[in-house]
Amino acid sequence: MWRWAEIYGANRDFVETGGPVLLVILAVVFVMWTLILERYWYLRTAHRAAVRDLVGRWESRDDQTSWYAAQVRRAGISRVVMALRRNVPMIKTLVALCPLLGLLGTVTGMIEVFEVMAVSGSGNTRAMASGVSRATIPTMAGMVAAISGFIFGYRLELRADTEEDRLAGYLTGPSETI
Repeated sequence: MWRWAEIYGANRDFVETGGPVLLVILAVVFVMWTLILERYWYLRTAHRAAVRDLVGRWESRDDQTSWYAAQVRRAGISRVVMALRRNVPMIKTLVALCPLLGLLGTVTGMIEVFEVMAVSGSGNTRAMASGVSRATIPTMAGMVAAISGFIFGYRLELRADTEEDRLAGYLTGPSETI
């Protein structure tokens, strides 16, 4: 079983090898996953209450067939779906930012390789390997973070689309041909 000191040491070594860009990627991933988890928490708790409230208000209406009722229905669905989609654009932005930060890590690592080559020539392979390592680790970290965020961001967006259709089905009313 791993000890906490060993886990901390392995993570510290990984971050040192990847360079300072890796810390920025870590911060972006932390914010991205905080937003993703918040959205899933919202789906489990507050969204269900918002749907129940909207359906209850709609079913208690006397008028469900007029043009005005259709607008009330559309506005209610829109409010619930807007609340459901909150932070999804930010998640998508952070997903797009991760590979770009990985590319920044690649560029800074390659600059380190070129500096070593300029100072000591191309014979110092150990120093060059350090720069190549510093270049590839942030790229990998940025891609892994983007893939994981993309999958869950896409699922959140798909869930919002599904909920919008489901709400429209719950709230029976006039034809939407207006």
